[in-house]
Amino acid sequence: MKLEVNLTDSIDYTKMLFNDLGRLLILIILDIIPIVNFIVAGYAANVIKQSKDSKELPPLTNYVDLWIQGLKIVVASIIIMIIPIILIGPSVVLFVIAAWIGVLLAFFLSIILGMAIVNMVKHGSFGKAFAFGEILNIIGKIGWGSYIVWLIVIFIISVIISAIGGIPVIGWLLSLILGPLFAVFVARSASLTYLEGTTTPEPAAPTTEEQ
Repeated sequence: MKLEVNLTDSIDYTKMLFNDLGRLLILIILDIIPIVNFIVAGYAANVIKQSKDSKELPPLTNYVDLWIQGLKIVVASIIIMIIPIILIGPSVVLFVIAAWIGVLLAFFLSIILGMAIVNMVKHGSFGKAFAFGEILNIIGKIGWGSYIVWLIVIFIISVIISAIGGIPVIGWLLSLILGPLFAVFVARSASLTYLEGTTTPEPAAPTTEEQ
């Protein structure tokens, strides 16, 4: 799948949030409450679980399950990044070499972090976030060049959204609205990117009744 097709699909998918403004409003409110906002991460995980052919957003139900899924994403991210954090943190003055190692390790791990989270969610297994050999193999099948370009595009979009949040007077309001939209967009785009690197057929998207 070409990058422009990936992004167009992800934008169209995200726009479906405007078909249910009540759900969007709930996500916006949840996203501004610390700890509770894990629910939004869990909802993004359910977006990742959707089939690439899915034309419906997952329902916003079972908040406890969503919160637990979001917590898993946060914990997995912290565990993956903990070593570079430890190396960088106390070494600003005392251990310059360790700091550089930490920075390089953080850079590398941040590159694979996205696919690590998707791999965990797709398989429904916390341990799959740390199956680095499998994750690197998937990225290799995607193509490192294509994958890096995708990461750069996502990063640029995130910078633009952050800049919008800095607009005087209305920036904070726009930021609140864009937060859940960006989470769904990235989840969808990451899922499509991941599927480019795996030959395992994905399960059919559950119907609304099954969800």
